[in-house]
Amino acid sequence: MGAEVGFWILAVIAVICAILVVLPSSSPVTSVLALIVAFFAIAGHYFMLNSQFLAAVHIIVYAGAIMVLFLYVIMMLNLNKDTEPNKNRTWQIGAGVAATLLLVVLVASVSGASAVTGAAAVDDNIGLVENLGKVLYRDYLLPFEVSAILFLAGMVGAVMLGKREIK
Repeated sequence: MGAEVGFWILAVIAVICAILVVLPSSSPVTSVLALIVAFFAIAGHYFMLNSQFLAAVHIIVYAGAIMVLFLYVIMMLNLNKDTEPNKNRTWQIGAGVAATLLLVVLVASVSGASAVTGAAAVDDNIGLVENLGKVLYRDYLLPFEVSAILFLAGMVGAVMLGKREIK
């Protein structure tokens, strides 16, 4: 019963913060801070699902890195309503239609999904780093190593492209 109440509290916080992100506000920083709170609520859901590693990575990557970058860019741009161009009414209607279509697709996909019952056996160690490492290095070792080589090649390429030529 306590887990269900915790889920609903985190869900309400995440939905309210997500709505605050897209609603027009006086400052874009308010939207970014609401998005950070939504990310923490989602990380709370990961903790409740016994996936501590995923929750920690979610907080580190999204709330810790990407949101700090968003805040930095927003503060450097110094956005305000005076410098913001007026948006055409056609774009607003198009955005509303697109959002409605997205909602229809989401409702259709969720309505076709089957509900998970509580009778299934649950492993308490399923989301731990130890089990993730075992699966990663036992079952997916070759794709993991290939992706590491691809990342290394991408980094070397970025360095070579970004390096100035000495004349």
